[in-house]
Amino acid sequence: MLIFATSDNGGAGRSVTSCNVAFRSSLFNREVCYLDFNFGSPTAGSIFQIAGASSGTRNGGLHSYLQGRISTPERLDIWTSSDRQSLRQRPPGAGQLILFPGDHGGSEFPTTPEMNKRCAELFLRLDEEFDIVLVDLSAGRSYATDMVLAATAMPSLRKVLTRWLIFHRWTNQHVGAAASLVYDEGGILATGEARGHDPETLLDSLRFVRTAVINPDGEELSSLRPAQIAFLRECDARLTELASNRKVGRTRVIAAIPLDPLLQWREQLISDNDLYERKIANVETVEAFEKLAKDLVDDVAWEVV
Repeated sequence: MLIFATSDNGGAGRSVTSCNVAFRSSLFNREVCYLDFNFGSPTAGSIFQIAGASSGTRNGGLHSYLQGRISTPERLDIWTSSDRQSLRQRPPGAGQLILFPGDHGGSEFPTTPEMNKRCAELFLRLDEEFDIVLVDLSAGRSYATDMVLAATAMPSLRKVLTRWLIFHRWTNQHVGAAASLVYDEGGILATGEARGHDPETLLDSLRFVRTAVINPDGEELSSLRPAQIAFLRECDARLTELASNRKVGRTRVIAAIPLDPLLQWREQLISDNDLYERKIANVETVEAFEKLAKDLVDDVAWEVV
């Protein structure tokens, strides 16, 4: 299964959420790999806390592979490569968790048919090896998005199950931007159709993920004044209406990730040690990651109701 993660804006929580969902998926005994297709800023290694790949690898990453300079991109086993002690040993019952980093100093680059072909070949090989291939794309209407749309339209990948996660924060700007990325001119549906996809089928494979969501009725806001709580409820209601009008409403949402102070201060994996021993993360956030990890492979969760 191929999972593509994208967002129209930077700062939408796409990469940190995707890394945590990949981590939680591996704990469910799934074989998982994470591809850093954020070509302009290949920094997934910093979230997995691999110092040698915090801003990409110097040993031949995805940039080098896709541009034809190497035959195989570097792969890093998180369970043995992470500098974080709590990640240095694979937990009992966990599957593989592999990072394919971009190149250190890598940047966005225009695609060619040959690059698209190499991309499709990589996806096909990894889909055969792993249960979940999670691809973190550059934000916006990027070369990376165009490349994967071209690759997945090729006959060799037509039968591979492909799903898309569109990330956005729960704000007016981000809701509108997420809708534009999907539905407007030059967006995912239009670009996908130009590359050979059926737009209705592509739309069915796409769901939205809301991040940094504040619950106006949550206990953590109990110290706010009544006027502040009333204002938050009003904002939430207006955002719900906006999302519905822009076709990013409830029926298209697969997850809502609560605002978590830990992730606001530091983009990292939330381990069970962070949750239960150090108590620096919120249970609700981990539960949301776990639910999304389960729903990724649940056909019922992808039905539009």
